[in-house]
Amino acid sequence: MSKPMLLIVDDEKPTRDGLRAALEEKYDVYVAEDAATAFDLLEKEHFAVVLTDFRLPNEDGMKLIQRAKALSRPPVCILMTAYGSEDLAVQAMKDGADDYIPKGRLQIDEVEMRINRALRHRDLESENTELKKVVDSRFGMESLIGESRVLREVLETVQQVAPSKTTVLILGESGTGKELIAKALHQLSPRSKQPLMIVHCAALPPALLESELFGHERGAFTGAHERRVGRFEQAQGGTVFLDEIGEIDQNIQVKLLRFLGERTFERVGSNRTLMADVRIIAATNKDLGALVRAGTFREDLFYRLNVVPIKMPPLRDRKEDVPLIAHAFLKEFARENDKPVVDFTVDAMEAMLKYSWPGNVRELRSAIERAVLLCRGDRVTERDLPETIRLQQPPTPLPADAAPAEQGSLTLKEAERQLIIRALKEANGNRTQAALKLGMSRRTLHRKLHTYQLEEM
Repeated sequence: MSKPMLLIVDDEKPTRDGLRAALEEKYDVYVAEDAATAFDLLEKEHFAVVLTDFRLPNEDGMKLIQRAKALSRPPVCILMTAYGSEDLAVQAMKDGADDYIPKGRLQIDEVEMRINRALRHRDLESENTELKKVVDSRFGMESLIGESRVLREVLETVQQVAPSKTTVLILGESGTGKELIAKALHQLSPRSKQPLMIVHCAALPPALLESELFGHERGAFTGAHERRVGRFEQAQGGTVFLDEIGEIDQNIQVKLLRFLGERTFERVGSNRTLMADVRIIAATNKDLGALVRAGTFREDLFYRLNVVPIKMPPLRDRKEDVPLIAHAFLKEFARENDKPVVDFTVDAMEAMLKYSWPGNVRELRSAIERAVLLCRGDRVTERDLPETIRLQQPPTPLPADAAPAEQGSLTLKEAERQLIIRALKEANGNRTQAALKLGMSRRTLHRKLHTYQLEEM
């Protein structure tokens, strides 16, 4: 593997030679005694780093850095300054330098540390930009828009772990973009040309989920008229994303634990052991630690899944990203609906910034879609926003004991069924709104509609 190219620019020969001797083990080092010679080299070679003195014959080091940064592939530029000229160096960083080192306390260890830090910072910025491009072009932007520190930390972690085979557990509330992160992890990995299989664990009863994951043989159970290849087999060489992993029952937890350890399994109704080379990414909006303590989730499976946790921040913790996300959705829905809406009024934006967004980016998307459709001018006003945002009153889940009094003494399941019926009626059959009223995800509501035979409502 070739070493990174480093250009040292200094008019003092002892400094040039001393730095070259100290750094040439890790870098392919070139030297120049003035800015003109240095720039000739920069035009001929692609340097990773330029380490330059400020005071040079004819042209100062800052002007050299400005010219270097104008190249199509600019290097990392570190300025060496005379001791006591830190104010000048800080200004130089504002003008384009990546870092500075006071020459009065020049230590090789510090020089190496500064170079490595500057290179890593540049690489992370470049990788995060590419990550956004990849996800934007394939999956939409939603949860990855923004400049908040918490979002940058998530993107950096995604970039670091994506190339590995490591199991990743994505944590976060509903609507924060966990599935989007799973897709990014797959797309940025060496497995990107192989399948990504997405399994919504809460949407299937245990027997069907087992078949979905591991497959089944013909005749394995009533209705199994032919062999079914499960998602692990279908994803050979790729990735399986297990969404809402906290919903799986104990029997499937045991089988999944074995698969994570050995990558082996059997189809339902078969004794033949199969192998699958797949990476597992899981996600949950539940507190798995609490489920472990309650005895409903296996502790050993939790540790197998929780190798690299990525926590998606709720929108209320990155309010500074709301304007960017809102404008992106406004542009999208204005174009889709052929509406001449181009901006938000000040009062509309202030209302959105004050709101707590319990439904996160998903709720924001829905609010902007509604606002664009109702907008009568070229700017969304506060009046166009949903009432919950205008009044700053997030939807409140119905309490578990809110069954109608006239029903008398109901079982828990009967009470829950009545609550679902009432929520659907109040939402005029809109399942998304009903789920919000009930404080559950839309997928969970669909599963309960199936359980209570309410799918026709």
